[in-house]
Amino acid sequence: MIGIICALSIEVEGIAKLLENKTEKTYAKMKYVSGTINGKEVVMTECGIGKVNAAMSTQVMIDKYNPSLIINSGIAGSVSRKLKIGDIVISDDCVQHDFDGTQMGDPKGLIQYNDEKRIDIPADKEIAMKLFESCKGLENTNILMGRIATGDIFVADKAMRQAIADEFSALACEMEGGAVAQVCYRNDVPFSVLRCISDDFDENQFMDFMEFRVIAAEKSISAIQNFLKLF
Repeated sequence: MIGIICALSIEVEGIAKLLENKTEKTYAKMKYVSGTINGKEVVMTECGIGKVNAAMSTQVMIDKYNPSLIINSGIAGSVSRKLKIGDIVISDDCVQHDFDGTQMGDPKGLIQYNDEKRIDIPADKEIAMKLFESCKGLENTNILMGRIATGDIFVADKAMRQAIADEFSALACEMEGGAVAQVCYRNDVPFSVLRCISDDFDENQFMDFMEFRVIAAEKSISAIQNFLKLF
């Protein structure tokens, strides 16, 4: 079974329309929709915005559905001048840019587990490459593979975007992918994150995001549909 986790309903609803033999169940007040697309079993959920919501929905999905892989699909802001609105980033790893233990002498982004410490959370290479291939048919879309930075902050300020780029060598920033990545990593579930750029490197306001997220979500949905044909 392939798991798909999205932050916003606009993304989930588009993919859910493709489902056959659809079933809905609710866990922890989150709706999980399952069925088949192109003969492949799929489960998806709208996790809501932010790292705690993303982590909670991912663990529930793993516990209840035992997916063989998880894709976190959605939208992000660019922290690279190589990307414009409508372009796509596929994660080769994720970091959490707001995880800050620097006062204890740790580098920014270092996550402490009970048995290890690390900044980067590596995505599954095969899934990432298949997602990359799945995006090639999208018109007027630049596709890059690289680091996605996550934090519980809507980053609209140009200086903050530059700081994230400089600190972490990231291509995009958003609010869920690093949390999905962390839960998948600790559960040994292969994952990758797909993000369509809804606002570019230059300073953007919230209304810009609200306008462009529709375009971004449509591209994400098309990419997922192509992935399910290839994988």
